[in-house]
Amino acid sequence: MKTSELLELLAQENIEIKNLPELLVNALAKKKKRIATAESCTGGLLSGAITSVSGASGVFDCGVCSYANHIKHKIVGVREETLSTYGAVSDRTAAEMARGIRLLAKADIGVSTTGIAGPLGGSQYKPVGLVYIGVSTELGLHTEKMLLGENNADRERIRELAVAAALYFALKETEKM
Repeated sequence: MKTSELLELLAQENIEIKNLPELLVNALAKKKKRIATAESCTGGLLSGAITSVSGASGVFDCGVCSYANHIKHKIVGVREETLSTYGAVSDRTAAEMARGIRLLAKADIGVSTTGIAGPLGGSQYKPVGLVYIGVSTELGLHTEKMLLGENNADRERIRELAVAAALYFALKETEKM
């Protein structure tokens, strides 16, 4: 999904990015569900967005900023084989991060972010702005591939959009619970 598609999706649902944290916290509270995050490229911004909402302590268990692969493996539970075969920036890593943090925290939902915020680190196959979002619940596990580097988006914008996407997909999953 590209930036323009994400923004269009939010517009269709009449959701402003700035309201996503509160919408998610309220939805989790209403359903009496708990969330945990495992972040790489967003570096704690996702956890920060959630905990910026009053009452987040009633729904937020923990956030792990797992920038290094050995932390993704040792703490969040990403298999070494996944990291060596597919890399830290991959749908499989995002999936294992989301599942791993959910199980570690014994939360109802686990959300992960991994990607390349730039400006360095991109390649032909994994360009700057490539982000994977993982969402794990007892009902299942899915990932979203995001291409957030449109219009020469800078590092801050890519991370902001990655957080918005993660909040949105977590909100949609919460609504299914």
